[in-house]
Amino acid sequence: MRPALALGFFLAALSVALGAFGAHALKETLSPDRLAVWETAVRYQMYAALGIQLAALHKPASALPLWLLAGGSVVFSGSLYLLCLTDQRWLGAITPLGGLAMIAGWLSLAWGALSRE
Repeated sequence: MRPALALGFFLAALSVALGAFGAHALKETLSPDRLAVWETAVRYQMYAALGIQLAALHKPASALPLWLLAGGSVVFSGSLYLLCLTDQRWLGAITPLGGLAMIAGWLSLAWGALSRE
């Protein structure tokens, strides 16, 4: 689970860096609505990163929940970052798929916690 733990730490660091980038470099470029979308992407990326770290420390029976959280974070937050930077509105249609993957990851972790002896 060390690679998963490292991935969680990396995603957390990237979240902080992208949050700072949004707050400083994009503050004058993005509209307040788009800046709020950017902040949502940063927040959910951090939630996923922390979930991956916590789950990796508890060594789940399967790596699937970790991959769902990581992949969901990349799709959810990544599509929102790109939407803000490119104004390609079709990217908003992809965002819910990442959200569903993250929800599935959290539910998988819950199921694993309940079914563990």
